[in-house]
This record gives sequence, C-alpha cells and structure tokens, in this order.
Amino acid sequence: MIIYGVALLSVCMVIGLFTGEILGVLIGVQANVGGVGIAMLLLVLACSHPMFKSLTEGASGAGIKFWSAMYIPIVVAMAARQNVVAAVDGGMLALLAGTIAVLVSFALVPVISKIGPQSDPLPPIDESAKGED
Repeated sequence: MIIYGVALLSVCMVIGLFTGEILGVLIGVQANVGGVGIAMLLLVLACSHPMFKSLTEGASGAGIKFWSAMYIPIVVAMAARQNVVAAVDGGMLALLAGTIAVLVSFALVPVISKIGPQSDPLPPIDESAKGED
C-alpha cells in the first residue's frame, strides 16, 4: 500500500506541473505558474476525499504525511532560489529592497507575538510521565 500513496503523490505532482505550464502559456509567461502549489492543493483534496481513504490510512498514509511535510520546505527553497537569482540580476535596488523586507519582518516578530491574549505558561514536565521509572 505504500506504493499507492507515493503514486497518488506523483499523480498530483504531474497534474499540478502540467496545469502550471498551461497557465504559463495562457498568460504569456515562459514559466510554470504555480504548478507545485496546485499539486499540493490536489494532494490535500485527494487526501480528504472518501474515494482515496484507503490510500491515506496506514503505511501509505504515513508516507503521504512524510512527503507532504517535506513538500513545503522544498517549495520555499525553490522559490527563495528563484527570488535571489532575480534580485541579483535586477541590481542593487532589488537587493536593497529584499534586505529591508527581511529586516522589517524580523523586527515585527516581537510585535506579532504580542497579538492575542496572554496564556498561562506550560506546567513543568513531570519526570514520572517521561517513562523513566
């Protein structure tokens, strides 16, 4: 059953990349437009559909969960690489704008963390609950 889970992931990837290529052609861009994101959405929809329930449970489900967890960091890394190449080609102004955006984002982390109500701290870890008898 593990192979069926990987097959489901592969089919979603192929359909997503094909759709992204078609979108690129339709809007006149010589690139894949959102193919990996479309593939991820297809995988999420397939995993929640009753027809694929047998593929998303048990060992194949664990495989799909693993690849789903790996998917997002890979997409972020691919997008970051493309953005850096475009920024270097764009010149000093693009690099400066990217650097400022990152610094502002870092500066806003404490502000964003204060949004919402304050909660009680977590209780201390009970040594007997760890299983160290």
